Amino acid sequence: MASAALRVAFAALWYTATVAAHSHVTNIVINGISYQGYDPTSFPYKKPPPVVVGWSAAQNDNGFIDGSAYSQDDIICHRRAKNAGGHAPIRAGERVFIQWETWPSSHKGPVIDYLARCGESCETVDKTKLEFFKIDAVGLVSASKSNNGNWASDQLIANNNSWMVEIPSSLAPGNYVLRHEIIALHSAGQKNGAQNYPQCFNLAVMGGGSDAPPGTLGTQLYQPDDPGLKVNIYSALSSYEVPGPSMYDGAVSIVQAASAITGSATAVTGAATGVPGIPGPNQPGTTPAPGGGGMKPTPTSSSDQSGSTLTGDAGGSGNGRGGPFDNNANAAGSSRPQSSLRA
Repeated sequence: MASAALRVAFAALWYTATVAAHSHVTNIVINGISYQGYDPTSFPYKKPPPVVVGWSAAQNDNGFIDGSAYSQDDIICHRRAKNAGGHAPIRAGERVFIQWETWPSSHKGPVIDYLARCGESCETVDKTKLEFFKIDAVGLVSASKSNNGNWASDQLIANNNSWMVEIPSSLAPGNYVLRHEIIALHSAGQKNGAQNYPQCFNLAVMGGGSDAPPGTLGTQLYQPDDPGLKVNIYSALSSYEVPGPSMYDGAVSIVQAASAITGSATAVTGAATGVPGIPGPNQPGTTPAPGGGGMKPTPTSSSDQSGSTLTGDAGGSGNGRGGPFDNNANAAGSSRPQSSLRA
């Protein structure tokens, strides 16, 4: 009996440690407005779960996808992922601040961001048809024998477990899935040892240019033996090749920075009106943006999902900050490369 009890206790401790060691994105912030992501540890138990901008996933253990599943659907947006029920509006050239619940310092590796065009709706698109193009990728920032190098994941931790990515200004307007991913390499020296943590979000991109970059199916992004996935990070690396396809020419490298939260909003459902490339009727829960420039989200009165105190509403105050389409709100950080060891 004692032996059985010890096994149960050990299993419970292992599960607790496993969950604590991994993570998920809690919310994204656009121009100071926070949109809730999908919480895989609580939403499965809510009937119905909240409508959010993050895709759902069977990730209640905060776990990962390994190389054995690179050719399977789970690598696209995580385990048994399903479309988010809503989206967040953003203008091309603006930035998305992505907040993780936490990230363990031992899980060193690259941070990668992709976009894929959805067509009429990201809420109904077939994920297996999405073709992703890379808009951001940071790997080994600097080599160091003492701490196994300074990686993109270390930058993310230093930035309060968060990451900023810019939507290219040259991108054509439309509906896109943002696929954000950390790849942990602490066990990547062995077969299928790399741990992928993909997280997906629906965006309605407005303004911009006319670029429609070609992409790659999610199930074709990686191979288990890619140099950036089968690698021993404890061998004092002097260089590192970020996995995945080449970067889109219009992508912009930025310095990581924080994004103050001035309000929160619920996910927009349906499509915006009056936005080129995003046809559709006005939707419940949205109001026309000032000046007729598309839609803005309806503000909520609750605290933001990351626990920060809110200091405004989604409508902005006419002071050049806080509105959903204010280019100045996310201006922190200049546009320049973060590392010579990028993809």
